[in-house]
Amino acid sequence: MLAGLGPLGPRGPEDGPPALVIPGFLATDRTTMDLRRALARVGWRSHPWLLGLNLGAKADTLDLLGNRLSELEDDRRVLLVGWSLGGMFARQLAHRFPGKVRAVVTLGSPFSGDLKTNTNVCEYYERIAGHDVYEPPFPHIMDKPPVPTLALWSRRDGIVAPSAARGRDHERDKAVEIDTYHTGFAVHRPVLSQVVNEIRIFLSEAEGRPPALQPIMVAGSLSRR
Repeated sequence: MLAGLGPLGPRGPEDGPPALVIPGFLATDRTTMDLRRALARVGWRSHPWLLGLNLGAKADTLDLLGNRLSELEDDRRVLLVGWSLGGMFARQLAHRFPGKVRAVVTLGSPFSGDLKTNTNVCEYYERIAGHDVYEPPFPHIMDKPPVPTLALWSRRDGIVAPSAARGRDHERDKAVEIDTYHTGFAVHRPVLSQVVNEIRIFLSEAEGRPPALQPIMVAGSLSRR
């Protein structure tokens, strides 16, 4: 809870490549604060989604996220990092705006398999979001987004089935196992170091060279810049 305190604005070098972090179901930008700090520490200019509490898919969710992309892009496309449901949004956003998205990274996101059974919170989600998981208020595309896509998953997730977050070969470009529980993807600091390192490795492989990052050299394990 204390880690979520502080300004919600962008973090990291002002000239760092842009990254947009999308929180999971019933989470906010406060919840992803440490994740954004971890990205900032290695050189990303990490941004919050600024849409408040994630209460599920709404008719204007992708339009509002598309506006965020337009605000963030310069001559560089935006890295999308989505935790849980946020990763589902990131995949759909990349389908809609592929020219604005550098890559999609999902953290414990249930994008594969039967949406009714691949998590243990489906009934809870439908009650709060107000729609069937197979009938969101915007078109849902199950195929892999037309951009490089990395899926980080855990066999001890506890909320999302490992196979759902790992996906099949045709549904993502690479899948990497991370040893954590579901909320650990966003709040457990040792895991965050693994996450940002796997992103660096993946982009190096996908783009043929490491991303141009200037790490922030500060005392402490995670920067608050």
